[in-house]
Amino acid sequence: MRDLITFLTDLFSFDKEHPLLFTQFNFWAFFLIVFAGFCLIQTPWFWTKVLKRNADDPRRPNLKLTVRNGYLFFVSLFFYFKTSGLFVLLLVFSTLLGYFLGIGMDRCADKAGRQSAADGAVAAEGNGAAPAGAKLLMIIGVAVNLLVLFYFKYAYFFTDIHNTIFHTDHQVVNHLALFANHFTKTPTFDASKILLPVGISFFTFQNISYIVDVYKHKIRHASNIFDFGFYTTFFPQLVAGPIVRADQFIPQLYKPYFLGRRQFGIAVFWILNGLMKKIILSDYLAVNFVDRVFENPLLYTGFENLSALFIYSLQVYADFSGYTDIAIGVAMLMGFYLPQNFNSPYKATSPAGFWKRWHMSLSNWLKDYLYIPLGGNRRASAASYIILGGMLIVVALMAQTAWVSLVVTTVIGALIAVYLIFPRHRKEFNTNVNNMDTMLLGGMWHGASFNFITWGGLNGMGILVYKWWKKQTSRARVVATEALFALFLFLDVVWPSPAFKVGVVWTGIICAGTILRYLVINPLCDRYKAPGAKSKIQKVWSIFLTFVFITFTRLFFRSGSNLDPAEANQVAWNTAKNMVTRIGSPWQGNVADILSNYAGVFIVFLIGMVIHWLPERFKRRYRLSFAMMPLWLMAIAVVLCVLLVYQFITADLQPFIYFQF
Repeated sequence: MRDLITFLTDLFSFDKEHPLLFTQFNFWAFFLIVFAGFCLIQTPWFWTKVLKRNADDPRRPNLKLTVRNGYLFFVSLFFYFKTSGLFVLLLVFSTLLGYFLGIGMDRCADKAGRQSAADGAVAAEGNGAAPAGAKLLMIIGVAVNLLVLFYFKYAYFFTDIHNTIFHTDHQVVNHLALFANHFTKTPTFDASKILLPVGISFFTFQNISYIVDVYKHKIRHASNIFDFGFYTTFFPQLVAGPIVRADQFIPQLYKPYFLGRRQFGIAVFWILNGLMKKIILSDYLAVNFVDRVFENPLLYTGFENLSALFIYSLQVYADFSGYTDIAIGVAMLMGFYLPQNFNSPYKATSPAGFWKRWHMSLSNWLKDYLYIPLGGNRRASAASYIILGGMLIVVALMAQTAWVSLVVTTVIGALIAVYLIFPRHRKEFNTNVNNMDTMLLGGMWHGASFNFITWGGLNGMGILVYKWWKKQTSRARVVATEALFALFLFLDVVWPSPAFKVGVVWTGIICAGTILRYLVINPLCDRYKAPGAKSKIQKVWSIFLTFVFITFTRLFFRSGSNLDPAEANQVAWNTAKNMVTRIGSPWQGNVADILSNYAGVFIVFLIGMVIHWLPERFKRRYRLSFAMMPLWLMAIAVVLCVLLVYQFITADLQPFIYFQF
């Protein structure tokens, strides 16, 4: 009995060293209790015996749904408390702000509509105009959410920029902690640093989408605080996404609970699939190889550094998509459907295609709330150029070496020259500016440091290069790749460096593949009338190039992950530089011995990539086959999967990578 009391005390108290994770037994004990309560709410006994009410009271048709949503709202707040402690107050503030602003905007719109009708004019909703009061409330809501995000996530970043520009030595101070200490008359909180609340980027963006969607009349405001609070805090996706759009999720709040036989099976499948991705693929690869290499790249050979990069691509995918799979499965058991967040991203044939498959909820959010408002593919606004110029200047200032600043300055000059010299191409130029802004800000969303902006910028450049590449003739593509290869070869001869050697190898592979494709493979396929073979070869080649490109951009992503913001820039830069140095220098050691020593790691990596590249139709087939198994057979499969996962559990469970965002 004492052990049970101790367990329950631990379960319902905050321990910053052991937050609730999907991979811990404590979470599943928590979810079992929550789901039992959720099921109890659906029963007639609960309403007649406990609440002494009629669940189907015609005077309150949504009473049952309100109680259900309110229950899940408070459960989700408790979950966030278990994850982040008193930061739950920040989540409550954000929820109340969004709820009352939504009511205010709809009242302004309704009042304007009534006034327009009385005057015989077209209602505001009909002509697309929004009343000034609603617009003001929308601006306040977006601004407050962004200010909260900037304070907690970007304070160190902007302080670092200020110190760099003005040669000052200002230190970040947590003014909220100072205020709390003054208010409570106790030194409870540490004011010397600002801690990042878990999942702040996710629930901030979610609240912004709600405020903007209500303003644009895509949805009406939530009918009560319990419904809206549930939307804002729904615990499966609260701390690491996917980002749930208000117009997609809020209508589900008013639908009765339904869980069919197939939905139950699919939900169980997603949960098991996510657990195996996280623990068998992500955690195993991280603990046994990737983390060791990134911790000190100079201790490992060039082959090990290169392998760590490619293996990390699988690790980060398995980690993030594993969390999403579990979140989708848990939500589905309660009758709610979260959006798809991944669609086999390493099957993408271009950088643009990759971002349509990776973190799809964020990509769609950035498209609808950033790219299109900036002008999309129609035009560029003044804000487009201010953002791009500001970002490039920040990169130049924060770079650790002079040549990076020189490259950025050259890029700025080239952009200005292109804009002035080629007026007929300004529309395309404007579209490219908006694309680059979206990717740079998307990189900055992931982290407030130079390396994340660099990562976003590289992805943006990849998209722009691909757009240009599609328009070129076969001959132009061959000439372009030959010129690029010659450039890196020249640079490596004149200024020998590991980075240029990496460039020589990579551009050499692209050049050889391009020449082989256009001068040998395509003519042969045309001669023997094999368009299918030509298409498949092209697809495999494009997937290979895209996967390698995305993998190398991850050098900057991984180098700055899980770092103190105060030191992220310098540490991330040194890690990236050391890895490139190792990869671009003559390789030491025997590759066969390395493969033998890390045989388990490379086998797991190979299996993971093969599964990832399986045809989608095959995956859908075995997913449905699992879902329609007899329950006794499904139970056996669950036990076997749990036992398999248990064999891979490390002594210290790894937190989900995207918790830091």
